Amino acid sequence: MLVDALMSRRSAKLREVLDRLLLKDLKAICDTHGLDRKARAKATLIARILGEDDPPVVTKSKAKTKPKSKPKAQLKTARPRQGELPLGLSGGAEQVEQVNLSKLESHLWEAANILRGSPVDRTDWKSYILPLLFFKRICDAWDEEREDMLKAYDGQVFPDEFRFDVPDGCHWRVVRGATKHVGKAIRDAMRGIEQANQDKLLGVFGDASWTNKERLPDDLLKDLIEHFSKLSLGNKAVKNDVIGDAYEYLIKKFADSTNKKAGEFYTPRSVVRLMVDTLDPQEGETIYDPACGTGGMLLAAVEHVKDAGGDPRTFFGKLFGQEKNLTTASVARMNLQLHGVEEFDIRRGDTLRRPAFASAEDHSLRQFDIVLANPPFSLKNWGRDVWESDPWGRAFAGLPTDKSGDFAWVQHMVKSMAPGHGRMAVVLPQGALFRGGAEGKIRKKLLELDRIEVVIGLAPNLFYGTGLAACILVLRMTKPAARKKKVLVVDGSSLFRKGRAQNHLEPEHGAQMLSWVRAFEDVEDRARVVSLDEIEEEDWTLNISRYVLPPIGKDIPPLPEAVADFKAALARCREAEEALRREMNEGGWLA
Repeated sequence: MLVDALMSRRSAKLREVLDRLLLKDLKAICDTHGLDRKARAKATLIARILGEDDPPVVTKSKAKTKPKSKPKAQLKTARPRQGELPLGLSGGAEQVEQVNLSKLESHLWEAANILRGSPVDRTDWKSYILPLLFFKRICDAWDEEREDMLKAYDGQVFPDEFRFDVPDGCHWRVVRGATKHVGKAIRDAMRGIEQANQDKLLGVFGDASWTNKERLPDDLLKDLIEHFSKLSLGNKAVKNDVIGDAYEYLIKKFADSTNKKAGEFYTPRSVVRLMVDTLDPQEGETIYDPACGTGGMLLAAVEHVKDAGGDPRTFFGKLFGQEKNLTTASVARMNLQLHGVEEFDIRRGDTLRRPAFASAEDHSLRQFDIVLANPPFSLKNWGRDVWESDPWGRAFAGLPTDKSGDFAWVQHMVKSMAPGHGRMAVVLPQGALFRGGAEGKIRKKLLELDRIEVVIGLAPNLFYGTGLAACILVLRMTKPAARKKKVLVVDGSSLFRKGRAQNHLEPEHGAQMLSWVRAFEDVEDRARVVSLDEIEEEDWTLNISRYVLPPIGKDIPPLPEAVADFKAALARCREAEEALRREMNEGGWLA
C-alpha cells in the first residue's frame, strides 16, 4: 500500500506520511480498513486512521499546510474571487437544512413552469432547466468544499481537491448579478466551467441557445435564476441519491409533457428495471448501452448492484454509452454525475454508422459483459449502405433492409457482447418476432446459433410516441447447459395498469415476469419453454401467440349479447361510412 511504501522511509512519522496524501488516497485507506470515508477535510480522515476521537485542532498561530511536494502555484489564500463570499458567509460550514425529495421535485417543476407560456417550445424545456440545475449544483458544492478547506487549512485552498473547478467569473452568483445580457452570462459561465474541467465536463451543458433574446428575454432568465437561488443544492443540503432521483423525476415529467417526442430519449423505468434484473449485472462488470438516451439503463445497473448489497463504485470507469442526439447525450452525462457516478464514458454519435467503441486498427468492436438498449423502433435509412461493407462484420447473420434497423441494432449488440458470459437485452417492436424476408433470415440465424434465450411480450401502449406492443429479446453468448436449444416465451400482454393516454407497467408486473424468466419453466397461459425443433417447425417465427395461448377471459359475454354488440357496432360503422361518402360527394372529391 501507499502508506507502507512511504513508511519505509525511517525519517517519516505516520502523521506526516498521511498528511502527504491526497484526500482521495485517505478515503481509499478508510475504505480498506472499514472506516467512515465521508469527510471534506483531510484532518478528519487522518484522525480516523490514527484512531483519534477528534481531528487535531487548527490554531490561528499555526496553519495546517499541504504536502511540501505540492507546487506552490497550486496553493491559494482565502482572498475571495469574483462570485465568492468571504470565509463563513457561503454557507458551506454552517448547519444546512436538508432538502427532501418531495420538496426538491416541486421546486424543480416550478422552475419548468416558469417557461410555460414563453416562446420556448415545451419539447425544449429540458435543454434549459436541466443544465441550470447542474450548474447550480456544481457551484453550491464548490462553495461547501472551499469553505471546508478554508477552515481546515486556516485560509488556504487547494484547487486540485475540488471535484470540479469553478473559474473566476463563472460562479452562479456572477450570473445572478447580471442585469442585462443574462443569457450571455449563463453561456459564458457554463463554457468556462467546461473548459476548466475538460476531462469530465467538456460539452456537458449542451448547445442550448441561451443568447436568443426572442426566446429567452432577460426578465425570463432572471426569473429562472432567482427561482433556482431559493434553495441550496450543495452536497450537505441535497444528497446524491436525492438530487439524482429529482433529476430523473424531471426527465420523466418532460417525457410526460411531450409524449411523442419522449420516445426518442426516455424508456419507462419499470421496463428498464425488468431488463436489468433479467441480466443481473454483478460488481465490476462492464455495461454498454449503444442508444443510451438519458442514461437510465446504465444507472439502473448501478442501482441493481447497490440494492443487492454490492458496492456501486465498482462500476466507476465501466459504464459506456453512445447517443446520437447532442442534447440527450448531455442530459445523460449530467444524470450520471448527479447520481454520484464519477467515471463513465458517454460519447455522441451514430452507433450504426460510426460506433464509438471500436478499434480502427483491427476492425473489432469493444466487447462488454452487459449490453442493453431501447433503440428507435424500425428506424428507416439507418445506414444499410455502410453495412454492405461493414468493417466490423456486424452483418454476420444477414443484412437488414433500409426500411427497418431493428436487426441492425440486434447484430451490433451481439457483436458487442463479451465471449463466454456476455449477455444482452433489447427492446423491439413485436413485429420483429415474426416479420419475414431479410429479418426472418437473420432471426433464423440467431436461433440456429442458439443466442436467443428469452422473449418477453409486453402490453401495448407502454412506450411514449407509439401504441405498438413491444417485446424484450434476451440473448446470451453461452447459455447454461439446461437452456441450450431452448427459448422461453413469456406473454406479459395482460400485465399493465391502464392510463388515460398511456398504459403503465407497475413494479409488481415486472416482478411477476421476472419470476417466470428466472424459473425458466412452463406457466399455464403465461410462459412456455420451446425447443428449437418446434420453432423450426413454425418456420422460425417467435410470434408469441404461436407458443403461448392467452387465458380465456372470465368476463366474456353470452353469445346472444356478443352478437348484438357486433351488429350494433357494424351499424355504426356503416352510418359513419355513409356520412363520409356524402361529405366527399359534396366536396367534389368523388367522381
